[in-house]
Amino acid sequence: MHGVVAVLGVGLVEPGAPVIRADDAGVTRGDGCFEGCRLRDGVIDKLDRHLARMTRSAAALEIPFDASAWAALVAEAVAAWPEPGEAAVKLLLTRGPVGGAPSGFVSIGPLPADYPRQRREGLRIITLPRGTASDAYAAAPWLLGGVKTLSYAVNMAAQREAVRRGADDVILVSADGAVLEAPTSSVVWWDGARLHTTPTGPSGILASTTQRLLFERAEAAGWQTAQTAATVDDLHAAQVVWLVASVRGPVDVVALDGKARARVPEVDAEVRRLAGFGG
Repeated sequence: MHGVVAVLGVGLVEPGAPVIRADDAGVTRGDGCFEGCRLRDGVIDKLDRHLARMTRSAAALEIPFDASAWAALVAEAVAAWPEPGEAAVKLLLTRGPVGGAPSGFVSIGPLPADYPRQRREGLRIITLPRGTASDAYAAAPWLLGGVKTLSYAVNMAAQREAVRRGADDVILVSADGAVLEAPTSSVVWWDGARLHTTPTGPSGILASTTQRLLFERAEAAGWQTAQTAATVDDLHAAQVVWLVASVRGPVDVVALDGKARARVPEVDAEVRRLAGFGG
C-alpha cells in the first residue's frame, strides 16, 4: 500500500497528486502546524487529543482551524486505508499562499522502517545542547513554545547527528543543563518510586499526548507521577528512561551517551501497556 492522502475541502486524492502550491507559506517558511498519530486496526489513537492540540497550535499561529471538518477528513482517509495493524498518520495545516486560504491534508502510510527494531532492541541515545536556557520561552510567546509547528529542520538535524555518532536518537539539553525533550518525543523516566517527565511552559517543549495518557493511566493504577526538572546525571541514575511518542510509543533507552543501561523488562512492558502499546 503506497499511502492515502485526503485534502481539506477536496477529499481523497491520488497519493501522487499535487496537494500544495510552491508558494505556500508552509513550504517557503515552515509556517504551519501538524500532528502525527498512530492508526491501529482502523482507529486513530487519541484523535480527540491530537485535534485539541492542533487547535491550540493553529490558534497560536493565527491560522483558522475547524476541528469538526478535520475530524471528517480524517475519517474519510482512515476509511480508505485497508491495511490491518499499525500505520502512521499525519495531519498538516499551512497558512497557504499569500492572499490565499490555508492548506490542509491528511496522509496515511506505513510505520517508519526502524520502529519495530527500536521497540524490540531499545534506543541508543546521545545528549546534545539546544543552546537556549530552560526558561527561554517564559517571556517570549512569539517563539511559539509548545506549538507543534512545521519548522522541524533543527529537530531533523539533531537526529542526523545522532546517526552520525552511531546512535538512534537525541535528548536535547538546555544551556543551563536541564533535560528538555527529544526531537520527536518526550522524555519519561522511572526512579524506582515514580514516573517523571520534564516540565513544559517556560522550557518551550511540546506537551505530549502519549505522555499525558500514560501518566493518567499510571496514576489510576496507583503509580506516583511528577513533572521534574532534571539533569543528564538524573537520567543516568534512573532505573528506566523512555522516549515517548504517538507513533513509536514508549521505547526504553539502552545506552545514554555511550553508557549502557540495564533493561527492566517488567516495568517497560507495563509502561508500554499503559500507553496503549502493549501486546
